[in-house]
Amino acid sequence: MIQTTLDKIIDSLTSVANAHRGDPNAAEISLKIGRVSECGIDDSVGKVRPKGLILGAGRVCRPAAEFLTSYQNIDQVHVVVASLYQKDAEETVDGIKNATAAQLDVSDTESLSNLVSQVDVVVSLLPASFHAAIARVCIELKKHSVTASYVDDSMSKLEQAAQGAGVTILCEMGLDPGIDHMLSMKMIDEAHAQNGKIKAFTSFCGGLPSPAAANNPLAYKFSWSPAGAIRAGRNPAVYKFLGEIINVDGSKLYESAKRLKLPELPAFALEHLPNRNSLMYGDLYGISKEASTVYRSTLRYEGFSEIMAILAKVGFFDAEDHPLLQETNRPTYRIFLNELLNVNNVSTSNTKVNGEETGGHDDELISRLMMLGHCKEKELAVKILKTIKFLGLHEETEIPKDCSSAFSVICQRMEQRMAYGHNEQDMVLLHHEVEVEYPDGRPTEKHQATLLEFGKTENGRSTTAMALTVGVPAAIGALLLLQNKVQRKGVIRPLQPEIYIPALEILEASGIKLIERVET
Repeated sequence: MIQTTLDKIIDSLTSVANAHRGDPNAAEISLKIGRVSECGIDDSVGKVRPKGLILGAGRVCRPAAEFLTSYQNIDQVHVVVASLYQKDAEETVDGIKNATAAQLDVSDTESLSNLVSQVDVVVSLLPASFHAAIARVCIELKKHSVTASYVDDSMSKLEQAAQGAGVTILCEMGLDPGIDHMLSMKMIDEAHAQNGKIKAFTSFCGGLPSPAAANNPLAYKFSWSPAGAIRAGRNPAVYKFLGEIINVDGSKLYESAKRLKLPELPAFALEHLPNRNSLMYGDLYGISKEASTVYRSTLRYEGFSEIMAILAKVGFFDAEDHPLLQETNRPTYRIFLNELLNVNNVSTSNTKVNGEETGGHDDELISRLMMLGHCKEKELAVKILKTIKFLGLHEETEIPKDCSSAFSVICQRMEQRMAYGHNEQDMVLLHHEVEVEYPDGRPTEKHQATLLEFGKTENGRSTTAMALTVGVPAAIGALLLLQNKVQRKGVIRPLQPEIYIPALEILEASGIKLIERVET
């Protein structure tokens, strides 16, 4: 079904490319893999089929491999998944036709070069710190590559070398960044094509538990170590709102969260926090001079940021070694909590009322949260207490020896208590709003686009929404490079129509739906 739809899309794009079809002297262009660009001749006979190399074997890799190998054509794409551990690569390709596993240490440049030399395109789904070294090998061997990570300084420095080698290094081809870029540029370019001027650009994106899985006080869960997510919540942010530049200190980021209600999704109680530097996107999208508002944000369920802000005030996000955690005799979680809140250890016992503990230590914690100014209202202090108890930060068990700071303590507890359970699914929500004004007296329009995707379980195997919405766009980028449909060389983002038009079409054909609407 997907293949039939993809063929229709590509045939449609082919017909557009062959607008000269009435001219008998003009060569016909085919957009299908395994066909030469002249005369539409299929040269797949006797030709080695295209090969893609996926570096990494994490959650994102399998959806990427499945997509690339599911493109049934005369020339099927063969995918090699390479990982430091052979077993991980084998598990990733298990059950995927036309995919094989390989063991590779990417720090071994000779082995990396040998494998890259045997393929046509490379998709790096490793941590961002590896991308530049991999890109250098791709440039040297004149192989195109794709990543889902942000363009950092180490990648930007490869621009000239990539252009000189005639190589495309397609970066930021995931969800955020990735789908958000492509959807933004589609909306902006369409508005500009109608002589519209962008008045405001706002973007909201987040990976969340599905509503059924948002069953803890924070309404949030982690599919890997929470340390990175917590650190991200401490980053400073800057954006433009109604012509004013707004700076948010990292220590105040959680406190800057605002509620969000989407009329099309009334069941979702959400909030948004500014996401780092929004101003650079005004430049990237070419709207910095015309848009009075440029704002990108991270989505969470309502109430998350309020709790996280208070946990930060208590001191749980302090990364410095704590003296109490350096002692040979390990403290319990309760003793450490009492230390952070200056609680008198005399009041340590609770009584049970209707099966729930109350009084004693609980009352002391609530009192300290309010006395220290962390909570102004008792209702909020009770909510924080529930979070503390859910995380087990009040328990009379020893803190592990590898926890040396308050930050490591709460990360360890969150990783244990806020992991996804069996058959629990995540959710990805992306929502763009672009306000467009016109010079001819037409009313201002609000263009909106929404992506809502849930994790899936098929044949006993679960795929997260995040893995799907990062892995599939990266694979689509590789597909377009295999088709030679990306003419730009160098280190690029998916901001041009030659990338975002077919990519968004194929994305929707693969089942990842984007809903667009216009309000006046």
